[in-house]
Amino acid sequence: MNDFRDADRHITPRERADAILAEAGLEYAGGWGAGFNALPTYAALRPIAAGDTVPTSVVRLDTADPFVDTDAEWFRLATAHGLFGKDGGFLVTLGAGGWFRVRLGEEWRLAEVLRNQPRCPEFMTLSPDGKTLIGVTTEEDEIWLIVVADVPACQERRALRLAREESEEERQAAWDGLFSRLRIPQRTREEWALGLLYNPSLPDDLRLDLVVQTRRFYGRELPADLIDQLIDHPDWKVRGAVVDTGSNQLTPDQWSRLVLSEESDRHRWALVSIAVDYGATFTSAAYERLAADPVPRVRAETAALTGLPAAVARALLDDPEPQVRKSACAAAWPDLDADERRALLTDPDPGVRIAARRLHHHEHPVPLAAFERGDLGDATRVVTDSVLEPELAHHLSQHPDATLRLALADNPHLSPALIAVLAEDPDPSVRGTLALRPDLTEVQRAAISYDFDLSSRSHTLSWVQALHNDPEAMRRLSASSHPLIRRSVARARHLPPDVVDRLAHDEDRVVHLFLAESCDDAPPWMLLQVWHWWNGSLSAPGRPRTHPNFPRTDLLKYADDTNPRLRQLALDDPDSTPELVERFTLDPHREVRFRAADDPRLSRLGAVRLLDDPDRSVRWAASRSPRLPARVLVTLLRNRHTSENAAQNPAIPPGVIRRMAERDQDAPEEDPGVTPRPASTATRSS
Repeated sequence: MNDFRDADRHITPRERADAILAEAGLEYAGGWGAGFNALPTYAALRPIAAGDTVPTSVVRLDTADPFVDTDAEWFRLATAHGLFGKDGGFLVTLGAGGWFRVRLGEEWRLAEVLRNQPRCPEFMTLSPDGKTLIGVTTEEDEIWLIVVADVPACQERRALRLAREESEEERQAAWDGLFSRLRIPQRTREEWALGLLYNPSLPDDLRLDLVVQTRRFYGRELPADLIDQLIDHPDWKVRGAVVDTGSNQLTPDQWSRLVLSEESDRHRWALVSIAVDYGATFTSAAYERLAADPVPRVRAETAALTGLPAAVARALLDDPEPQVRKSACAAAWPDLDADERRALLTDPDPGVRIAARRLHHHEHPVPLAAFERGDLGDATRVVTDSVLEPELAHHLSQHPDATLRLALADNPHLSPALIAVLAEDPDPSVRGTLALRPDLTEVQRAAISYDFDLSSRSHTLSWVQALHNDPEAMRRLSASSHPLIRRSVARARHLPPDVVDRLAHDEDRVVHLFLAESCDDAPPWMLLQVWHWWNGSLSAPGRPRTHPNFPRTDLLKYADDTNPRLRQLALDDPDSTPELVERFTLDPHREVRFRAADDPRLSRLGAVRLLDDPDRSVRWAASRSPRLPARVLVTLLRNRHTSENAAQNPAIPPGVIRRMAERDQDAPEEDPGVTPRPASTATRSS
């Protein structure tokens, strides 16, 4: 028999599992993963590996064919205890791996294939409803088959035992035990550091060291004093990481201090480049000092900084380096007189001349001959940004290159006649670009045949955004035939009541979503509708539920609603009770259980119960509950698979947090939090 566990060290765990299951004669009946609402495998293993476990049935290894006998006995028990679903499907796991939903094939053989070592069958099977568990494990000279006939009841008994009241002495002993046994492995300590950063009980004096250790700058608002400490940190990797992931939090003074204090030319250039990308601004003195930087590429990047003063931009035009003068053209051009512009147009460097010509043609038409000579640089940019002579514009409207016609459709200086020509362009992308022009009437826009995928990601049109404070413009554009224009209107912070009402009834539900995410005037009834199918994004986390107009009362009526999206809202009602939270810990839907796990009224029993939830996000939320007993929380902290989330628990005493953050990091590789596989009675847990 081929042993897929050792034959090829380069195959993935999934490929190895697929090969083993195929050899076992199992057919997929739902695939592989955690989407079965099933007990986590480590939790299923507990009653199988417990020291006091008594086997339901035993097969001797010295029989003529113990594998055939084991398969026969497993099938008998599986049939008797209702392991198989209506389609014959069931869940199987290989040791501590994930669940696979499978069916028995025509020639199946579990015991011979699903093994830990030769002649040592080792696997677990679970019914699709999660109620029946059958484990097969090898104990010295016997193969044990262990049936857990009511898994939920078994789990509940365990939760009740762990959730019992804890005395102060027991609590203190548990926290002492976190450090009194084996050393904490390095990997677990790293997970602690990541979790502690999100712990509201973390002492302020520890935050800097943890931020430096973990490099976790993104996705969080850093206090101004902490940013100042990071800016002054001696390690370049720390200083560089601050602007690379959290630069939008830096003030002009902080940006200026960070860049100007950087001694390395390369690092200083990198910081200014990032500042350009983020649109960061500096102090007036910093702009002047950077414009005089000894490194040419730093000065060139400085010329592209947001908020560059006109006087500094003009000074950079006299720089001896052509690249600096070229970069400064755009910032300085609006304030230059005719003679100064002429000087740039005749600059000895061709790159500077091309940049100046492009700017010149923002006001003066490009002749066809000049365009065909190609002395204006990138043709697409020229067609998009420049004023074009009628002959050239007509030539481009008939050009065989669709890229140039697309650029022409985006040109802000087109005549009505040329717009009419492009409206009949054979390329749908050209017509689609044309349909988004701000100078079209809605009648003209509606007459253009364009394609727009309602499921595509949308961006806010800049010209619509510029009109967000114009009520009449918003009123007109909210009735546009183009969905992207209406979506862009919905991004306004405030809108007239009639515009809000029109958008709230829009046929495009993304308009409703953007209204919920961006507009403070969105109506409660629409926010509730959006909640049916959306629960927040990275750009607007929590909305629509966190919207100020979202319904806050009369929500208890949803406690028994068949829709889990509505059911969970009952917890937001001010008259909801801890008993409802407790009830929702047993809800069949993961979102409802997550809301219960995240509720501050969650009971000690509910928190312990949800630590073994089928859904990972629910387990993580439960591990952060301050109601967890100390002995349970210590176990979670010692296990590297749960340690990061457990370290966020605000119930960890400040003194313990300090020891977790400052403890000596020298540690062995083994991790006592990893659940062992039940290979023999000698390794059984108690």
